[in-house]
Amino acid sequence: MTPRLLLTLVMAAAVLTGCATGGERQEAARINTQLGINYLQQDNLNQASQALNKALEQDSRNAEAHAAMAVLSERLDDHDKADRHFRRALRLGDEQPSVHNNYGRFLCNQERYEEADEQFRKAINDPLYERKHLALSNAGLCALRAGRTDKADEYLRRAVEQRPNFAPALRRLAQLRYEQGEYTSARGYYQRFADNGRQNAASLLLGVRIARALGNQDEAASYALRLRSQYPDSEQNRTLQRLDRDD
Repeated sequence: MTPRLLLTLVMAAAVLTGCATGGERQEAARINTQLGINYLQQDNLNQASQALNKALEQDSRNAEAHAAMAVLSERLDDHDKADRHFRRALRLGDEQPSVHNNYGRFLCNQERYEEADEQFRKAINDPLYERKHLALSNAGLCALRAGRTDKADEYLRRAVEQRPNFAPALRRLAQLRYEQGEYTSARGYYQRFADNGRQNAASLLLGVRIARALGNQDEAASYALRLRSQYPDSEQNRTLQRLDRDD
């Protein structure tokens, strides 16, 4: 959103907050909600709070405003408030798969794994949800945290079926298959991740481990060199040094 458009929306919302009809207040709430979401995306939490509180004053039944306020409250570590706004958004709105996905992620972070899985499944089962791969990937990561590797594997495989180049799911599948001792499968997922995702210290160490498990010493050396040169102070590099000493 450009600064000029942002200013226009602020002025429009301000004009509509005077002696406004119900329809005008709803429109003002819609504008303030969009402003709040824009501020959230910019990580400007103070301005986001002001805009979203104004939106809810103007229209307390605006489901999108409640959903945005839930995300804001979560970022501010007000978990009770976040939970209330998530539930309010779902009660007020039609089926909203993105809200189910975000609420599932929130519940998983609170270690409410069964409730989280229920929310993810509601998002996944919506035939019109265009970002189903995100809900599937989030469900897979949550299942891993809950110790359900079988369910995690299923969710993550479905995520890459939906979006074959989705790097986060590919990387997690590579990690999971490595831990299960399925090194050839792990390398297949890892290579796809490496072609589509951004490497970091953790993923490079995983590449080293998979390559060494398969006896691919040149490949392992290449990943190890990148880890040492790009992330010399990382915990993963210290782990690599310990592995080298043990060998």
